Amino acid sequence: MRAVFSRVGTAAVTVDGAVVGEIGRGLLALVGVGREDDAERARTLARKVHELRVFPTEDGARSVGDLGLPVLVVSQFTLYADTRRGRRPSWADAAPGEAAEPLVEEVVAELRRRGSEVATGVFGARMLVSSVNEGPMTLLLEV
Repeated sequence: MRAVFSRVGTAAVTVDGAVVGEIGRGLLALVGVGREDDAERARTLARKVHELRVFPTEDGARSVGDLGLPVLVVSQFTLYADTRRGRRPSWADAAPGEAAEPLVEEVVAELRRRGSEVATGVFGARMLVSSVNEGPMTLLLEV
């Protein structure tokens, strides 16, 4: 699994003109699922997002778990695009929707089991994602 996550001041997802997920200060996690991924990888990804110390504090860096900050999870199959050849990305490495959706849901469920407040987008929908990146701090996480 792959995630691109950003430390944000605010982030929101809009579908058909309605805000479906929104957070204040926290993490925006764009999550992609590959063909070989499984529930264990989803839980590992969630743990890493929850525990990575990317928020500076006076006594060192802290995680969303340490600080009780929310996470906005948005499915993003395009993280598995292969752009090495030609002018059109290949999506061959991305898991099909019926396999990917439960794994994105498992990421959300594991974050919640760990105590995170989680907002989400709508799987498969055409979404508008807005965010104010703090830092800027954006990282690629692959498990």
